[in-house]
Amino acid sequence: MSHILVTGATGGLGQAVVENLLKTISSSDISVLVRDPAKAANLQAQGVTIRQGDYNDYASLVKAFAGVEKLFLVSGNDIPNRVPQHTNAINAAKEAGVQHVVYTSFQRKTEDGSSAAAFVAEAHLATEKLLQESGLTYTILRNALYFEVLPLFMGPVLQTGTIYLPAGEGRSAYASRADLGAAGAAVLAGQGHAHKSYDLATAQSYSFHDVARLLSELSGQEIRYVSPTAEEFGTALAGAGVPAEAIHMTTGFSVAIGQGEFDFPSTDLEKLLGHAPLSLREFLKEAYKL
Repeated sequence: MSHILVTGATGGLGQAVVENLLKTISSSDISVLVRDPAKAANLQAQGVTIRQGDYNDYASLVKAFAGVEKLFLVSGNDIPNRVPQHTNAINAAKEAGVQHVVYTSFQRKTEDGSSAAAFVAEAHLATEKLLQESGLTYTILRNALYFEVLPLFMGPVLQTGTIYLPAGEGRSAYASRADLGAAGAAVLAGQGHAHKSYDLATAQSYSFHDVARLLSELSGQEIRYVSPTAEEFGTALAGAGVPAEAIHMTTGFSVAIGQGEFDFPSTDLEKLLGHAPLSLREFLKEAYKL
């Protein structure tokens, strides 16, 4: 079995990838890259090798990637610095002799900077291009929006009875972080994924009207969906004391959903998992304990 290294392994997605790998391959074939080894004690206890490194420290990456055949590159969460960080990771992978890089990208419609989510898109597009030009074998996972963002965006919807987001009639295909982690592990442990891109999403897309209808059915109370303008939304959230950065993020993604940026239902996820992924109804039922 080839040696696999997973970056971002103390985050939700990286952790899900490692947990799924441990079901099918020996822990001695798995390493993780972490900035703080103390946070990976639970993985170390399972026999996973802990390698310390930081996307900002090129030398640490070259050292950490030594002897690795497949690298699972989780995109960094420091959005303004992601391009130089990912450049470091890909160049270090080349220098260390890594053979195959699997990168967690995102689903999108536009690539010209006109999307309301362009602030997130830039690094993903740059990283895909770097990989394609690197000479490395690569696989690109175009992950859908996580189901897990819905409660964050919608707030205490069962208390308010209203979904209030500037997403218009836009539809989006989602996927659970657990399913995306399992699919990533399937690509790492499997064969035949060289130079392929996969759209990892559920096979159906949903508008917030659909989300409101499902929540109404599950909870037995009426949940309405109201779509303000981006300006009205920002003003209302600022008035409620929400921090500017959170307003920017939620508004950007909501408007992008309204623009159809993430409306890419796909069966790729189901094929990689070997079973149907978690549905929106199942997610809402679990998330809101309904």
